[in-house]
Amino acid sequence: MLQIERWKIILIVVLSALGIAYAAPNLLPEAQRTWLTEHVPGWMPNKTINLGLDLRGGSHLLLEADTKAVLADHMKSMRATAISELGKAKPRILFVLGSVAVKENGISLKLQDPVRDGDEAKRIARKLDPNAVVNLSDDGTMSVMLDEKGINDINTQVIEQSIEIVRKRVDETGTKEPIIQRQGSSRIVVQLPGVDDPTHMKQLLGRTAKMTFHLMDEDAMASGQLNLSSLKVPVHGMTGRTIVVRRDAVLGGERLTDARPSFDQNGSPVVSFKFDSMGAKVFCDITRENVGKPFAILMDDDQGKPEAITFPTINEPICGGAGQISGRFETKEVTDIALLLRAGALPAPLNVVEERTVGPTLGSDSIAAGKTAAIYAFVAVFLLMALSYGLFGLFANLALILNIVFIFAVLSMLQATLTLPGIAGIILTIGIAVDANVLVYERIREELRNGRSVISAIDKGYLHARGTIIDANLTTLIVALILFSFGSGPVKGFAVAMTIGIVTSIFCALMLTRLMVLTWLRQAKPSTLDL
Repeated sequence: MLQIERWKIILIVVLSALGIAYAAPNLLPEAQRTWLTEHVPGWMPNKTINLGLDLRGGSHLLLEADTKAVLADHMKSMRATAISELGKAKPRILFVLGSVAVKENGISLKLQDPVRDGDEAKRIARKLDPNAVVNLSDDGTMSVMLDEKGINDINTQVIEQSIEIVRKRVDETGTKEPIIQRQGSSRIVVQLPGVDDPTHMKQLLGRTAKMTFHLMDEDAMASGQLNLSSLKVPVHGMTGRTIVVRRDAVLGGERLTDARPSFDQNGSPVVSFKFDSMGAKVFCDITRENVGKPFAILMDDDQGKPEAITFPTINEPICGGAGQISGRFETKEVTDIALLLRAGALPAPLNVVEERTVGPTLGSDSIAAGKTAAIYAFVAVFLLMALSYGLFGLFANLALILNIVFIFAVLSMLQATLTLPGIAGIILTIGIAVDANVLVYERIREELRNGRSVISAIDKGYLHARGTIIDANLTTLIVALILFSFGSGPVKGFAVAMTIGIVTSIFCALMLTRLMVLTWLRQAKPSTLDL
């Protein structure tokens, strides 16, 4: 007997009401949507679908990471470590002074006594990098070169770290639903919907934002003579002014846990920062041991070169794990510096190799074309179902409308980004969503031809078509999930819309239309069925 349990009826009604409620904010004007977001709790229907770059307009940036600079730094680190470890060996391993050379993919040096020290030197060299290939020639020249896997590992790590930091910086600006993904071996695609002028964003993304804390080299400044341990840097906001600091940093910006723009007691813009526990201890020790001495904070400028953003004198030990960076800053500058410090320093400089701006006119045209296509699809499907199945076709059409409502509700809840491929997925869902109803209705016709009663034919139609409907949609769902897992960008947008549409269409076909038919049967009590 055709019947639906009470709990299923309640579930269908509640889900339908929630679907309409969560999809409704998408129909409101921008001002009302903003009011909902600000005044309605997050768990209530107040979210809308975000439009992608191709619909809303915005900026497209293609960034390229300078992995060669990172590789060169890695080689310098290997050289320093090799010199240190060879000197610590017992007996000490001697090498020819000036023979230590940094190459593109490794280092080389010449041992003074390769017969005695060769095996131990190779053992130490292999520890410099797990992917290092060590060779020792007869004349005592030892080379430590990274293989292809080692170079690829470094490049991959640089890109992955850069993507994470770029994502943090973009999120800090409040840009909704950016697309940030890897392209090729050393490039990153950044799409920023709604950002018409990417100049400020390029400045934020292009800065490595490497911050270091240095003690001033007062002797070198007094004598005017630099040495290997000294570094001369310009002062931010003071054209022509330079200071000399000790080359080796006493503390790095990676120890910062937070940075916020604020104002000092004089009302000047400053950056307030906090260290982690280890950074707080080191900072406390440094300031305690250098009371009365100047202390410089260096940060990379727009060209990636270090400059002193402030160099105050240490008046007393600072042991609270917090401090302020003051200087000749504008309010916007301290906001950007704080943002960069919170997001972290890039492992490599990022250069903009391609920039495109998608205007809002193109987005409006795309939306209009999508709406037109959706309307034509709706009308065609509505007419076909109504003419083919009469009243039952109208039930299928009503379920189709609610199906689209459910899709928009789920996309809104997930705060998903709707792009042109996503619209294509929704329009395709319109076409295939009624397939399940067609299977049910054709099975009902077959049961009626076999002499069953109206109620029995409808009951058997839904019962026997259920397995076919689930199998057919499951295979499509598997393909959509594969597209989402291995695709990127537009392919993922299409897969998301398709996946949601498949799930909601199964619900509408097997539960929603079944409830409609049952309600009609109880009210009309037909003795025959014209289907």
